[in-house]
Amino acid sequence: MITWRSIARTFQRHHAPLRAQVRQLSLLEHHSHNLLKEFKIPVPPGFLVKTPEKAKEVVSVLNGPSMIKAQVLAGGRGKGKFNSDGQSGVRLVESPNEAFRNATNMLGYYLTTAQTPQDGLRVDELYIYKAVSIAQEFYFAMTFDRQRAAPVLLISSAGGTNIESNMDNLHKLYFGLSTGITDEIDAYIQAELGFSDAEMKDIHRILVQMLKLFKEKDATLLELNPLVRSGEGEFICLDAKFGFDDAARYRQKELFGLEERSPEQEEEHQLAELGLNYVRLEGNIGNIVNGAGLAMATNDLISLHGGKCANFLDVGGSTTKEALSRAFRILKNDQRIRGILINIYGGIVRCDMIAEAIVAAAAEMGGFKCPVVVRLQGTNAEKGLKLIEQSELDNLVVEPEFEKAAQMIVKETPRVD
Repeated sequence: MITWRSIARTFQRHHAPLRAQVRQLSLLEHHSHNLLKEFKIPVPPGFLVKTPEKAKEVVSVLNGPSMIKAQVLAGGRGKGKFNSDGQSGVRLVESPNEAFRNATNMLGYYLTTAQTPQDGLRVDELYIYKAVSIAQEFYFAMTFDRQRAAPVLLISSAGGTNIESNMDNLHKLYFGLSTGITDEIDAYIQAELGFSDAEMKDIHRILVQMLKLFKEKDATLLELNPLVRSGEGEFICLDAKFGFDDAARYRQKELFGLEERSPEQEEEHQLAELGLNYVRLEGNIGNIVNGAGLAMATNDLISLHGGKCANFLDVGGSTTKEALSRAFRILKNDQRIRGILINIYGGIVRCDMIAEAIVAAAAEMGGFKCPVVVRLQGTNAEKGLKLIEQSELDNLVVEPEFEKAAQMIVKETPRVD
């Protein structure tokens, strides 16, 4: 049976632009630090600010060199650039006045990194914490090895950005959730990373607390990177990345209440709240279909005739006119979309109801601003087509033939290089 999960897997293999259909909880850095503090994993003192004046005040309170970090859901902030002054999203400041100047050039501006949209992400919050003198950076993580169906501890003496180029030096230590961090694991880590006996006591405490967090919060990934040894010999986590089991949402309501979503994830979230299945792609033709199999076929035909899909939006068999109208509004706000194909084979969902939603959405939005091709077949198709014809909507045409409808929307959609 074709399902939306199978679509996601298929496109991940054959179409690199597909976004993951399974949503993951994403936490901003200040939430991550608060979670680490809750489980007594050491982090530097830090504060969230939303104004340059507050940034100046915080650095004055910290009374020393401080790190200022843009709070956006994207990696590579340290190598990114703001559209204000061309500087990065991670900055070291030495004084309150310097904090004020930098915050002025960060708040309200857009940061572009390798993981953001082309125009970047707007920054409205900054996390400021006291800078730490770093003697060495380490990488510590817990996750699940799905092939072995077992939790695994990953460690490396090359933390921070160095971990990406030192994957061969990553040590894998399998353990049991019930047995935890054993003496054998401690002995291996101490031998490989060269910790003293005193340092190993601190590392053991951190590992025990990591495991406690991992289990109690239904985590699938807990990554401390970097975990640093300061110039004073203390171990402090400067940054962390988490993954949580989405199926545990009902158990972890407080945690999932912290969820931050990128603009792309917000689209998916809103549509999921309406009971609509959504997969985001990287083209410029929006699709509204009913059924996973029809979605696959629609994408294939559009690709065959030279077009690229911006999304799949499956209205299923039990959607409402109100939900469809809101879905049209969400597609309208997607700046990438230059054309829309509505391809419905009526069964449980009636074609006349789809037609009513199309007309209502067009009236509410002041008409369609891009070409829209509609194909209706099945239950009440004739009634639906008549409703659309009587509406005399601009930029909208009806084509009952599947392949001709795909050809038409590709032809009518302006190309974007």
